[in-house]
Amino acid sequence: MTSTPIELHDVDVPAFLKVLDNCKGKVFLVTDEGDRLNLKSKLSQLVGLTQLIEGGKISEASIACENPEDESTLFRFNLFGEKK
Repeated sequence: MTSTPIELHDVDVPAFLKVLDNCKGKVFLVTDEGDRLNLKSKLSQLVGLTQLIEGGKISEASIACENPEDESTLFRFNLFGEKK
C-alpha cells in the first residue's frame, strides 16, 4: 500500500535520481490524472521525468512510496536537498 503523495518542487534531477537509487521499495510518480509510474524503473524515469523537467529541474511532481523509510528520505530531500 502506498502513502499519500509527497509534493516535490524545484528538484535537482541528478540528485533526485541518486536518492531514488537508494530507496528500498517502489517509488511512484503520480500524475494529475492519478496515473502512477514506478520510478525504480529506468524506462519509467525517462518517460515520467522528461515531461516534468524544466531547465534541468523538476518543476513540480507528486511522489508516493511503498516504504515509509523511503517516504522520509524523499521528504527530507525535498526540504533540504541532497545530503553532503
